[in-house]
Amino acid sequence: MVTPPTPAFWRGKRVLVTGHTGFKGGWLTLWLHTLGARITALALPPQTTPSLFELARVAAVCESHFLDIREAQAVAERIRAARPEIVLHLAAQPLVRASYRDPVETFASNVMGTAHVLEALRGLDGVRVAVMITTDKVYHNKEWPHPYRETDRLGGHDPYSASKAAAEVVIACYRDAFLTAQGVAVASARAGNVIGGGDWSADRLIPDAVRAWEAGRVLEVRRPQATRPWQHVLEPLAGYLSLAEHLWAHPEAASAYNFGPLPHEAATVRTVIEQARVFFGRGEAAYGDGRDGPHEAGLLALDVAKAQTVLGFTPRWSLEQTLQRTLGWYRALSEGTAARDLCEADLAAYSAGGPP
Repeated sequence: MVTPPTPAFWRGKRVLVTGHTGFKGGWLTLWLHTLGARITALALPPQTTPSLFELARVAAVCESHFLDIREAQAVAERIRAARPEIVLHLAAQPLVRASYRDPVETFASNVMGTAHVLEALRGLDGVRVAVMITTDKVYHNKEWPHPYRETDRLGGHDPYSASKAAAEVVIACYRDAFLTAQGVAVASARAGNVIGGGDWSADRLIPDAVRAWEAGRVLEVRRPQATRPWQHVLEPLAGYLSLAEHLWAHPEAASAYNFGPLPHEAATVRTVIEQARVFFGRGEAAYGDGRDGPHEAGLLALDVAKAQTVLGFTPRWSLEQTLQRTLGWYRALSEGTAARDLCEADLAAYSAGGPP
């Protein structure tokens, strides 16, 4: 099992988080607060209604600033004022289908936004670690049955995947050309198909399901046979925090890392939805033939051996446990439980090491 993040390490650390108004960024900011970090956070205003940022009162646990990472000067000024010791960069345009609608905005946010954050670290005293979050979709996906390793070829059919693969090249460039010599350990973290309470993004499976089922509608599923490495949001976040701790002591380990479930936990969309219906307690689904909409990969899996070997990272919750916790979160929210309380309960359960 992955060792939970170490409170003694994070207590009092100056941490910069980008993307704290998003799903993963909101969860990460709440977790860092429980660990005692001093958090400065940068992002656009929440892009969904409702949002985890607002419901869980994320702004109350950090120094929150709304800005656009495409604006280089604003990013540089705010990061330099924060004087972070550790940077966790999550801000991005995170949706595949949205990237088809606006590819230029996707490249601007995901490639140049990443460059702006890294450029702001050049010459900045005190910064020691930067963990730059990309995605499991950075690989040139041949849809073969074996999982991708960090050394496999990068690529991307859709603009989102391509933009994140390009961001990986930018990250490696800044690490090799500038930041290693400055004493900053820069790593990229590749994870995807993250689920958990508090996500209301469009065109994501579980949020789409919850919206449909709460409204009494049938969920329309485009690609029921698509297979993905599903994982609870706390799994990759634990990996990112463990990676940052490791890089603080071992900057020579700075490179790319995959974070995902063990291979046997990969599952089809249909399998996920059928289990989700059980844990939500209601809901119907209609399954398409996979031909609707733009191209999306049908099969994707990650090899997480490097994270296991270097960091001691092994996923904690099974797919069944993940879906139980996730659908239970949404159900409890609809019944009146506060979002912050639900997040803190998930964090406590995950850190305790047992089942949900």
